[in-house]
Amino acid sequence: MKENGKALHRHDISDNLWEKIKDLLPGEVGKRGRMAQDNQRFINVVSWIIRTGVPDRDLLLEYGN
Repeated sequence: MKENGKALHRHDISDNLWEKIKDLLPGEVGKRGRMAQDNQRFINVVSWIIRTGVPDRDLLLEYGN
């Protein structure tokens, strides 16, 4: 998640790394299944949950629902 082009949290995935992996994720236009609103945010959230060990109901507000 970005604010003015910068990551909100120091462990958020960088734009350079994101460019390398974004095509490997599901939810692309024209493919079956629901289109993700923001796959980069999803990766950041999953990474945060794994790192901290907290349940998803305790996500930081900046990450959204």
